[in-house]
Amino acid sequence: MINFNFLFKHKEKLRVSYLAAQPFPHLVIDDFCETVKIHELYNNIPEINTKSRDYMFANNKFEKSNYKTLGPLFEELNSELNSKEMNDFLSYIAAKEIFVDPKNHGGGLHQGKENSSLDMHLDFNYHPLNKMWYREMNLLLYLNKDWVETYKGHLKLEDLRTGKKEELAVPFNRMIIQQCGPHTLHGYDKTNFPHDKFRTSIATYAYTPHIRHMEEPRTTDWFPEDASPMKKFWGRNIKHLIKIKTKIFGSGTAKNQ
Repeated sequence: MINFNFLFKHKEKLRVSYLAAQPFPHLVIDDFCETVKIHELYNNIPEINTKSRDYMFANNKFEKSNYKTLGPLFEELNSELNSKEMNDFLSYIAAKEIFVDPKNHGGGLHQGKENSSLDMHLDFNYHPLNKMWYREMNLLLYLNKDWVETYKGHLKLEDLRTGKKEELAVPFNRMIIQQCGPHTLHGYDKTNFPHDKFRTSIATYAYTPHIRHMEEPRTTDWFPEDASPMKKFWGRNIKHLIKIKTKIFGSGTAKNQ
């Protein structure tokens, strides 16, 4: 399903594009999947009713973690995202060892319904179960058929060190590979999709192995913009509450597979 021939044919150019991108490394790949199969997959996407656990910072956003159970095409896509070919390609463009989490903890099929939004944030850095896996990349496959600019929902990127920003369009069959790090803020503003359309994506996370922690392990850090003082307060402090909850009840992300 994934156009691996294209990826490897143009791997040199794609590597340069990824590493040189601003405000931090990222890569935009259109026609990521075979046209016929990805359209058929799209036609079999159900409406999701499981709300995101990040409900305080993710408005009207719904998720299905184990999307491969939705049918053969979903299983095929999941398998290819976890394949040696994908790991080899990611490792090449990043110039380091990269591998996709085979259980994709925290990822899955995401739907943003009416007026959906996701506050700017930094992702958790170390895997909730494999403590020496460092989260290196987000792979975001967008499935927004007939998307136009006025629908909004662009992926917003911001470098926390420099303040440099970028907004990326999210049309159908576009893959955005985005570096994760302690400075890689991302999110999206309130959408304007028609009532019968959703901001739809499949999120996959990739890691690099560490032999020791190079950063203090963190949960998701939130940086809500144009928010109330109370929401900004929670953005600054919720990570401390999550650490306490995780010690008592375990990681919610670890259970989301």
